[in-house]
Amino acid sequence: MFRFTFLTAGVMAVLAVSAQAECVQALTVKFAESAPRDRFDIIHTATGVFVTGVSIDLRDSQGALVFDTAEGGSGTQVFQPFEPGEGMQGVQVADGAQRLDIRLTELSAGQRTGFTIDVDDQQAQSDLGQIRVTGGELSGARVLFSLADGSELEAVFDADHRAKVCT
Repeated sequence: MFRFTFLTAGVMAVLAVSAQAECVQALTVKFAESAPRDRFDIIHTATGVFVTGVSIDLRDSQGALVFDTAEGGSGTQVFQPFEPGEGMQGVQVADGAQRLDIRLTELSAGQRTGFTIDVDDQQAQSDLGQIRVTGGELSGARVLFSLADGSELEAVFDADHRAKVCT
C-alpha cells in the first residue's frame, strides 16, 4: 500500500512540473542558431498581459556569450548588426554587449515578433567553436519582460534555447 501511494505521489509531481512547463498562458523567447544571422523569437500567448519591453541578458550564460555586431570586435569571424522585427523601437546594441533592451509597442496575446543578430561564445574550448551557440552555452541567460502595469517577469534560457514564463 505504501509503495503505491509513493509512486502515485511521484507521478503526480512529475505531471505537475510538465503541466507548468507546457502552459498555454505564457511569454516565451526562443533562440535559433543560424548562419549568418541568429534569431530570437518573442511569442506572447498570455491573455490580459501587455508587454512593453524585453531585455535579454547573456551575462549568466554558460558560454560567456556576447552580441557580435561589428567587424573586428569582440566576436568571432562573422558579425551581424541588430535587425529589429515589427513593433520594436530605438534599439542600439554595442559590439561585445551582453545585454540588449528592446522597447515594444504593446505586444498582446496572440502576437509575436523577433529580431536577428549574431551571438558568439567567449570560451577557449566551446561546444561547436565560438561562432556557433549550443543550448548548453545559452543556458543561464535571462529574459526580462516589462509589462504595461509596471511589473516585470523573468525567465531563464534552458538547454533547448527557450526562456518561458507562465502567467
